[in-house]
Amino acid sequence: MIKQETINETLRRNVAVLAKHTDDEKRMMPTTMLADLPSVEDVKRIVSLIKSIIFTDYFHKRQPDEQLRSYQIGVSMEELYRLLRQQIARGMQFCEECQEDDVLCIGERLALKFIDSLPEIKRLLYTDVQAMFDNDPAAQTYGEVIFCYPVVNAMVHYRIAHWLHQMEVPVIPRIITEQAHAKTGIDIHPGAQIGEYFSIDHGTGVVIGETSIIGNHVTLYQGVTLGAKSFKYDEQGNMLNVPRHPIIEDNVTIYSNASVLGRITIGHHSTIGGNIWLTHSVPPYSRILQSKAVDAGFQDGAGI
Repeated sequence: MIKQETINETLRRNVAVLAKHTDDEKRMMPTTMLADLPSVEDVKRIVSLIKSIIFTDYFHKRQPDEQLRSYQIGVSMEELYRLLRQQIARGMQFCEECQEDDVLCIGERLALKFIDSLPEIKRLLYTDVQAMFDNDPAAQTYGEVIFCYPVVNAMVHYRIAHWLHQMEVPVIPRIITEQAHAKTGIDIHPGAQIGEYFSIDHGTGVVIGETSIIGNHVTLYQGVTLGAKSFKYDEQGNMLNVPRHPIIEDNVTIYSNASVLGRITIGHHSTIGGNIWLTHSVPPYSRILQSKAVDAGFQDGAGI
Protein backbone atom coordinates (compact mmCIF):
# COMPACT_ATOMS: atom_id res chain seq x y z
CA MET A 1 0.00 0.00 0.00
CA ILE A 2 1.44 3.39 -1.02
CA LYS A 3 1.60 5.87 1.84
CA GLN A 4 -0.72 8.86 1.68
CA GLU A 5 2.27 11.18 2.13
CA THR A 6 3.83 9.76 -1.02
CA ILE A 7 0.61 10.24 -2.97
CA ASN A 8 0.22 13.81 -1.73
CA GLU A 9 3.82 14.67 -2.52
CA THR A 10 3.54 13.29 -6.06
CA LEU A 11 0.36 15.26 -6.69
CA ARG A 12 1.79 18.50 -5.24
CA ARG A 13 5.02 18.18 -7.22
CA ASN A 14 3.26 17.74 -10.55
CA VAL A 15 0.66 20.42 -9.85
CA ALA A 16 3.50 22.86 -9.20
CA VAL A 17 5.17 21.95 -12.50
CA LEU A 18 1.98 21.99 -14.57
CA ALA A 19 0.75 25.29 -13.10
CA LYS A 20 3.73 27.15 -14.56
CA HIS A 21 3.24 28.62 -18.04
CA THR A 22 5.68 26.95 -20.40
CA ASP A 23 7.20 28.84 -23.32
CA ASP A 24 5.13 26.78 -25.78
CA GLU A 25 1.97 27.44 -23.80
CA LYS A 26 2.62 31.20 -23.82
CA ARG A 27 3.39 31.11 -27.55
CA MET A 28 0.13 29.35 -28.39
CA MET A 29 -2.17 31.50 -26.25
CA PRO A 30 -3.69 34.87 -27.18
CA THR A 31 -1.37 37.46 -25.69
CA THR A 32 -3.51 40.62 -25.57
CA MET A 33 -6.39 39.50 -23.31
CA LEU A 34 -6.99 37.45 -20.20
CA ALA A 35 -10.70 36.66 -20.60
CA ASP A 36 -11.94 33.07 -20.78
CA LEU A 37 -11.41 31.25 -24.05
CA PRO A 38 -14.31 29.71 -26.06
CA SER A 39 -16.32 26.97 -24.38
CA VAL A 40 -16.75 23.84 -26.47
CA GLU A 41 -19.90 22.95 -24.52
CA ASP A 42 -21.44 26.38 -25.04
CA VAL A 43 -20.67 26.21 -28.76
CA LYS A 44 -22.39 22.83 -28.88
CA ARG A 45 -25.39 24.41 -27.15
CA ILE A 46 -25.46 27.20 -29.76
CA VAL A 47 -25.77 24.62 -32.56
CA SER A 48 -28.47 22.75 -30.65
CA LEU A 49 -30.48 25.95 -30.19
CA ILE A 50 -30.22 26.86 -33.87
CA LYS A 51 -31.27 23.34 -34.86
CA SER A 52 -34.33 23.61 -32.60
CA ILE A 53 -35.20 27.02 -34.09
CA ILE A 54 -34.87 25.87 -37.71
CA PHE A 55 -36.55 22.49 -37.26
CA THR A 56 -38.89 23.69 -34.52
CA ASP A 57 -41.54 20.98 -34.75
CA TYR A 58 -38.92 18.23 -34.78
CA PHE A 59 -36.77 19.33 -31.84
CA HIS A 60 -39.31 21.21 -29.69
CA LYS A 61 -42.75 20.29 -28.48
CA ARG A 62 -44.97 20.77 -31.49
CA GLN A 63 -47.10 23.91 -31.23
CA PRO A 64 -49.97 24.24 -33.75
CA ASP A 65 -50.76 27.69 -32.35
CA GLU A 66 -48.48 30.28 -33.98
CA GLN A 67 -48.34 32.48 -30.87
CA LEU A 68 -47.10 29.58 -28.74
CA ARG A 69 -44.65 28.64 -31.49
CA SER A 70 -43.41 32.24 -31.57
CA TYR A 71 -42.96 32.27 -27.79
CA GLN A 72 -41.08 28.96 -27.91
CA ILE A 73 -38.70 30.19 -30.61
CA GLY A 74 -38.30 33.50 -28.79
CA VAL A 75 -37.10 31.82 -25.60
CA SER A 76 -34.51 29.86 -27.61
CA MET A 77 -33.50 33.01 -29.51
CA GLU A 78 -32.76 34.94 -26.32
CA GLU A 79 -30.48 32.18 -25.05
CA LEU A 80 -28.88 31.91 -28.48
CA TYR A 81 -28.06 35.63 -28.58
CA ARG A 82 -26.56 35.55 -25.09
CA LEU A 83 -24.32 32.59 -25.87
CA LEU A 84 -23.40 33.81 -29.35
CA ARG A 85 -22.23 37.25 -28.24
CA GLN A 86 -20.18 35.69 -25.45
CA GLN A 87 -18.54 32.98 -27.55
CA ILE A 88 -17.88 35.26 -30.52
CA ALA A 89 -16.22 37.75 -28.15
CA ARG A 90 -14.08 34.97 -26.69
CA GLY A 91 -13.15 33.80 -30.18
CA MET A 92 -12.13 37.34 -31.14
CA GLN A 93 -9.25 37.07 -28.69
CA PHE A 94 -7.50 35.15 -31.47
CA CYS A 95 -7.82 38.18 -33.77
CA GLU A 96 -4.47 39.99 -33.62
CA GLU A 97 -5.97 43.31 -34.74
CA CYS A 98 -8.69 43.37 -32.06
CA GLN A 99 -8.32 45.34 -28.83
CA GLU A 100 -9.58 44.06 -25.50
CA ASP A 101 -12.12 46.86 -25.17
CA ASP A 102 -13.58 46.03 -28.59
CA VAL A 103 -14.33 42.34 -28.37
CA LEU A 104 -17.57 42.57 -26.38
CA CYS A 105 -18.93 45.19 -28.76
CA ILE A 106 -17.86 43.04 -31.72
CA GLY A 107 -19.52 40.02 -30.12
CA GLU A 108 -22.84 41.86 -29.76
CA ARG A 109 -22.74 43.24 -33.31
CA LEU A 110 -21.81 39.96 -34.98
CA ALA A 111 -24.30 37.96 -32.89
CA LEU A 112 -27.12 40.19 -34.15
CA LYS A 113 -25.78 40.02 -37.70
CA PHE A 114 -25.73 36.23 -37.50
CA ILE A 115 -29.29 36.09 -36.13
CA ASP A 116 -30.39 38.17 -39.13
CA SER A 117 -28.98 35.38 -41.32
CA LEU A 118 -31.06 32.60 -39.71
CA PRO A 119 -33.97 32.80 -42.21
CA GLU A 120 -31.52 32.25 -45.09
CA ILE A 121 -29.74 29.43 -43.24
CA LYS A 122 -33.13 27.82 -42.66
CA ARG A 123 -34.02 28.12 -46.35
CA LEU A 124 -30.73 26.51 -47.42
CA LEU A 125 -31.06 23.65 -44.94
CA TYR A 126 -34.54 22.80 -46.15
CA THR A 127 -33.16 22.56 -49.71
CA ASP A 128 -30.55 20.11 -48.39
CA VAL A 129 -33.29 18.00 -46.77
CA GLN A 130 -35.22 18.03 -50.03
CA ALA A 131 -32.15 16.98 -52.01
CA MET A 132 -31.43 14.08 -49.66
CA PHE A 133 -35.04 12.93 -49.80
CA ASP A 134 -35.12 13.13 -53.61
CA ASN A 135 -31.80 11.31 -54.07
CA ASP A 136 -32.35 8.38 -51.71
CA PRO A 137 -35.16 5.92 -52.49
CA ALA A 138 -34.68 4.46 -49.01
CA ALA A 139 -36.00 7.70 -47.47
CA GLN A 140 -39.69 7.21 -46.78
CA THR A 141 -40.46 10.56 -45.10
CA TYR A 142 -38.84 13.95 -44.55
CA GLY A 143 -38.88 13.19 -40.83
CA GLU A 144 -36.64 10.20 -41.43
CA VAL A 145 -34.15 12.45 -43.20
CA ILE A 146 -34.21 15.19 -40.55
CA PHE A 147 -34.03 12.85 -37.56
CA CYS A 148 -31.70 10.19 -38.88
CA TYR A 149 -29.45 11.25 -41.77
CA PRO A 150 -25.92 12.30 -40.79
CA VAL A 151 -25.72 14.74 -43.71
CA VAL A 152 -28.45 16.88 -42.09
CA ASN A 153 -26.46 17.10 -38.86
CA ALA A 154 -23.28 17.86 -40.81
CA MET A 155 -24.97 20.53 -42.93
CA VAL A 156 -26.57 22.24 -39.91
CA HIS A 157 -23.08 22.58 -38.45
CA TYR A 158 -21.54 23.60 -41.77
CA ARG A 159 -24.17 26.23 -42.67
CA ILE A 160 -23.80 27.85 -39.22
CA ALA A 161 -20.02 27.68 -39.30
CA HIS A 162 -19.78 29.03 -42.85
CA TRP A 163 -21.78 32.13 -41.94
CA LEU A 164 -19.56 32.80 -38.93
CA HIS A 165 -16.48 32.17 -41.08
CA GLN A 166 -17.70 34.75 -43.60
CA MET A 167 -18.01 37.23 -40.73
CA GLU A 168 -14.32 36.48 -39.94
CA VAL A 169 -14.98 35.04 -36.50
CA PRO A 170 -11.84 33.11 -35.48
CA VAL A 171 -11.81 29.55 -34.07
CA ILE A 172 -15.58 29.17 -33.41
CA PRO A 173 -16.44 27.99 -36.95
CA ARG A 174 -13.79 25.27 -36.79
CA ILE A 175 -15.05 24.10 -33.40
CA ILE A 176 -18.53 23.78 -34.91
CA THR A 177 -17.53 21.80 -38.01
CA GLU A 178 -15.17 19.55 -36.08
CA GLN A 179 -18.01 18.65 -33.70
CA ALA A 180 -19.95 17.39 -36.74
CA HIS A 181 -16.84 15.67 -38.10
CA ALA A 182 -16.38 13.76 -34.85
CA LYS A 183 -20.02 12.67 -34.80
CA THR A 184 -20.69 11.91 -38.48
CA GLY A 185 -17.32 11.27 -40.11
CA ILE A 186 -18.10 14.10 -42.58
CA ASP A 187 -15.30 16.69 -42.64
CA ILE A 188 -16.36 20.03 -44.19
CA HIS A 189 -14.17 23.08 -43.70
CA PRO A 190 -16.30 26.16 -42.85
CA GLY A 191 -14.55 28.11 -45.61
CA ALA A 192 -15.91 25.86 -48.36
CA GLN A 193 -18.70 27.36 -50.48
CA ILE A 194 -21.67 25.01 -50.97
CA GLY A 195 -24.79 25.88 -52.95
CA GLU A 196 -28.42 24.82 -52.61
CA TYR A 197 -29.85 21.30 -52.67
CA PHE A 198 -26.64 19.60 -51.52
CA SER A 199 -26.70 15.96 -50.49
CA ILE A 200 -24.25 13.36 -49.25
CA ASP A 201 -25.39 9.74 -49.28
CA HIS A 202 -24.15 7.72 -46.28
CA GLY A 203 -21.45 10.32 -45.67
CA THR A 204 -18.68 8.58 -43.75
CA GLY A 205 -15.22 9.66 -44.88
CA VAL A 206 -16.27 12.66 -47.00
CA VAL A 207 -13.69 15.47 -46.95
CA ILE A 208 -14.37 18.94 -48.40
CA GLY A 209 -11.42 21.31 -48.24
CA GLU A 210 -11.37 24.98 -47.30
CA THR A 211 -11.32 26.56 -50.79
CA SER A 212 -13.74 24.12 -52.45
CA ILE A 213 -16.59 25.69 -54.41
CA ILE A 214 -19.68 23.51 -54.90
CA GLY A 215 -22.66 24.54 -57.00
CA ASN A 216 -26.34 23.65 -56.72
CA HIS A 217 -27.85 20.15 -56.89
CA VAL A 218 -24.55 18.36 -56.21
CA THR A 219 -24.50 14.85 -54.74
CA LEU A 220 -21.52 13.15 -53.11
CA TYR A 221 -21.25 9.59 -51.85
CA GLN A 222 -19.24 8.20 -48.96
CA GLY A 223 -15.47 8.51 -49.03
CA VAL A 224 -15.32 11.36 -51.56
CA THR A 225 -12.39 13.74 -51.12
CA LEU A 226 -12.34 17.26 -52.54
CA GLY A 227 -8.76 17.97 -51.63
CA ALA A 228 -5.55 19.78 -52.53
CA LYS A 229 -2.98 18.23 -54.83
CA SER A 230 -0.03 20.40 -53.75
CA PHE A 231 0.78 23.43 -51.63
CA LYS A 232 2.49 26.75 -52.43
CA TYR A 233 5.06 28.42 -50.19
CA ASP A 234 6.41 31.95 -49.84
CA GLU A 235 10.10 32.89 -49.92
CA GLN A 236 10.42 32.13 -46.20
CA GLY A 237 9.01 28.64 -46.67
CA ASN A 238 5.64 29.44 -45.10
CA MET A 239 2.63 27.68 -46.59
CA LEU A 240 0.33 30.03 -48.54
CA ASN A 241 -3.43 29.88 -48.08
CA VAL A 242 -4.45 30.14 -51.75
CA PRO A 243 -7.27 28.44 -53.72
CA ARG A 244 -6.21 24.79 -53.99
CA HIS A 245 -9.40 22.72 -53.93
CA PRO A 246 -11.82 21.79 -56.73
CA ILE A 247 -14.69 23.77 -58.22
CA ILE A 248 -17.74 21.54 -58.67
CA GLU A 249 -20.37 23.04 -60.94
CA ASP A 250 -24.15 22.45 -60.78
CA ASN A 251 -25.81 19.03 -61.11
CA VAL A 252 -22.66 16.95 -60.55
CA THR A 253 -22.64 13.50 -58.94
CA ILE A 254 -19.43 12.05 -57.48
CA TYR A 255 -19.54 8.40 -56.42
CA SER A 256 -17.88 6.69 -53.47
CA ASN A 257 -14.17 6.95 -52.72
CA ALA A 258 -13.40 9.28 -55.61
CA SER A 259 -10.56 11.75 -54.98
CA VAL A 260 -10.87 15.05 -56.86
CA LEU A 261 -7.70 17.03 -56.20
CA GLY A 262 -6.33 20.48 -56.96
CA ARG A 263 -7.84 23.69 -58.32
CA ILE A 264 -9.66 21.97 -61.15
CA THR A 265 -13.21 22.39 -62.44
CA ILE A 266 -15.77 19.63 -62.82
CA GLY A 267 -18.21 20.87 -65.44
CA HIS A 268 -21.95 20.93 -64.78
CA HIS A 269 -24.06 17.78 -65.28
CA SER A 270 -20.97 15.55 -64.98
CA THR A 271 -20.70 12.16 -63.30
CA ILE A 272 -17.49 11.01 -61.58
CA GLY A 273 -17.41 7.28 -60.91
CA GLY A 274 -16.25 5.52 -57.78
CA ASN A 275 -12.58 5.08 -56.85
CA ILE A 276 -11.45 7.67 -59.42
CA TRP A 277 -8.29 9.73 -58.88
CA LEU A 278 -8.93 12.97 -60.79
CA THR A 279 -6.42 15.83 -61.04
CA HIS A 280 -7.50 17.57 -64.26
CA SER A 281 -10.57 19.60 -65.21
CA VAL A 282 -13.37 17.99 -67.18
CA PRO A 283 -15.98 19.76 -69.37
CA PRO A 284 -19.73 19.80 -68.74
CA TYR A 285 -21.66 16.55 -69.28
CA SER A 286 -18.54 14.40 -68.72
CA ARG A 287 -18.69 10.80 -67.50
CA ILE A 288 -15.42 9.76 -65.85
CA LEU A 289 -15.47 6.05 -65.10
CA GLN A 290 -13.02 3.27 -64.28
CA SER A 291 -12.10 0.67 -66.87
CA LYS A 292 -14.18 -2.45 -66.61
CA ALA A 293 -12.85 -5.23 -64.41
CA VAL A 294 -11.01 -8.00 -66.30
CA ASP A 295 -11.85 -11.64 -65.55
CA ALA A 296 -8.49 -13.43 -65.76
CA GLY A 297 -10.12 -16.83 -65.31
CA PHE A 298 -8.14 -17.93 -62.25
CA GLN A 299 -9.22 -21.30 -60.85
CA ASP A 300 -8.72 -22.79 -57.40
CA GLY A 301 -6.75 -19.73 -56.27
CA ALA A 302 -4.20 -19.94 -59.06
CA GLY A 303 -2.42 -16.64 -59.67
CA ILE A 304 -3.52 -15.09 -56.37
